[in-house]
Amino acid sequence: MHARTSPDAARTSTDAVGQRHAPAGPDARIVSLVPSLTELVFELGLGDRLVGRTGFCVHPHEALRGVPKVGGTKDVKLERIRELAPTHVLVNMDENRRETVDALAAFVPHIVVTHPNTPQDNLPLFALLGGIFGAEDAAARLADELRAALAEAVALRRTLADERVLYLIWREPWMTVARDTYIAATLAEVGWHTLPAVEGGETGAARYPAFDWGAPWLADVARVLLSTEPYRFREAHLPEVEALARRPALLVDGEMVSWYGSRAARGLRWLIALRRGSA
Repeated sequence: MHARTSPDAARTSTDAVGQRHAPAGPDARIVSLVPSLTELVFELGLGDRLVGRTGFCVHPHEALRGVPKVGGTKDVKLERIRELAPTHVLVNMDENRRETVDALAAFVPHIVVTHPNTPQDNLPLFALLGGIFGAEDAAARLADELRAALAEAVALRRTLADERVLYLIWREPWMTVARDTYIAATLAEVGWHTLPAVEGGETGAARYPAFDWGAPWLADVARVLLSTEPYRFREAHLPEVEALARRPALLVDGEMVSWYGSRAARGLRWLIALRRGSA
């Protein structure tokens, strides 16, 4: 005899660490510990199920006013989450601490782990959350928008030569991004390849290496990009950086480059316009 598989079991969705999640149903209570995922929850039409978020979850601003905060992405208030009694907590391997996730697993039924490293990784991310929370149509719409934006990036690179860039995320110490980060992969889609050409691994500080302005690889950098987050680079920093790098510098909206999820397509189109304007 063959065992029967329930419809929900057949429709399970698999997260970034191989955990399988069955459809949650309309009574799901979601806590998001990742700003990008909080925004995505609303884009999927699931805002009414969000019962907690971090203080860094700021989009969509007005809709989040009544959603309780549970600390930051790294300093999560576990007891506050326990009080909110979520059925699902959304986490990210790069943004949340492993020990936090392990502690949450002791009392939260479902921990959904994400780890997008390229813009294309948003496609399974949309399918994952859409499948768990019954938002398949909205997830498909976001996927179509992203595929269109990726095609526009391919078309852009046919018209402009690629450039090597330095992407700054911090000042004193000066810090940049490794090649295997989401940021570097997003920039590469529009023909901006980050230096140094190092990889930082799945998680940890090596993904965001410090450097000094005497590094030999800087000779190959054509342009420096200053991100508005996590360090708040502003126009006033451009002269300093141009003097140190002896290269032109541009201010870049960090949210458009580093936020995955529903912002991915919009971010790519923003970068395409910036690339064209700086050519």
